Amino acid sequence: MELALAGRTALVTGASKGIGLAIVRALAAEGAAVVAGSLRGSRELDELAGQADVRPVRVDLSTPEGPAALVEAATAEGGGLDVLVNNVGAVRPRLGGFLQVSDADWDQTLTINFLAAVRTMRAAIPHLTGREGANIVTISSVNAFLPDPGVVDYSAAKGALSNLCKSLSKELGPDIRVNTISPGPVRTDLWLGDSGVAATVAEGSDLSPEDVVRRQEAAAPSGRFTRPEEIADLVTFLCSDRAANITGSDLVIDGGLVTTL
Repeated sequence: MELALAGRTALVTGASKGIGLAIVRALAAEGAAVVAGSLRGSRELDELAGQADVRPVRVDLSTPEGPAALVEAATAEGGGLDVLVNNVGAVRPRLGGFLQVSDADWDQTLTINFLAAVRTMRAAIPHLTGREGANIVTISSVNAFLPDPGVVDYSAAKGALSNLCKSLSKELGPDIRVNTISPGPVRTDLWLGDSGVAATVAEGSDLSPEDVVRRQEAAAPSGRFTRPEEIADLVTFLCSDRAANITGSDLVIDGGLVTTL
């Protein structure tokens, strides 16, 4: 399927690993020029930059000025911006319950999972305006509508993020399409890393991290986690003219985990 992304410029946040890196790789493979924002970068991202039209930019998106600085770096050469993918985010399981979530915890979670996207979109929209086929794709989560007390602050932040993107789709249409993708568990370090969700949950139980993963996988009819590349494929489709009349939508990719309509 021809996606006609060649010659377009895309900006991806949280691009050094996991879902973000897969998105950068997929967009670059379709011929897009990709500006890849991340806090520390990665060897994998640097290698990709040596093979494709990918420009890594290191930036702290948790600061008020970081998102605007990233957009400025992406547009500094005057080429404009066609696609924004809001991917940066983080989650920390709250094993102690709601009362143990401090103001500092809430501030950190809301900043990286909500305000970073708010600020990035605010800076990017003037550059997207007037570009044919311009669009924004935001990686949300099934927790936006499947609230979980174990990630209470993350769920609230993702709920706000999805709500915001729906509002923006109404304000910005038809000039800029705005969609969200809501993954369930994904095979990335966020879940599987040494300090990931599985390891953190295991510390508070008699389970091993592998047991936690197996139980979570069994909860979905597909019997497995989503792969980052599957989300990246969905992003590239939404960014293309093949999805030209899709806006204000949330696409769930969770292996059937959410059982409600």
